[in-house]
Amino acid sequence: MIVRGLLAMSIVAAVGGTALAVDLPKEVTPEIRKACEKDVRRLCIRRSSTFASVKACVKKNFSQLNRSCQVKLVRAGL
Repeated sequence: MIVRGLLAMSIVAAVGGTALAVDLPKEVTPEIRKACEKDVRRLCIRRSSTFASVKACVKKNFSQLNRSCQVKLVRAGL
């Protein structure tokens, strides 16, 4: 449920010390990004992050995401 193509939200993943902008899945609305980006970066973005690893991390750490992010993910059916 939570996080279907979502947090493949390697929103802007740090790769090799530089920021690499990535296209987000269409399910990741600007509202979801705004609500979740800070927590996803803190909890899930690492130098070696991939879409799959970020997605799995968000799912695993759902309870640690801020309430607004959790609500938006659930309402979006992700």
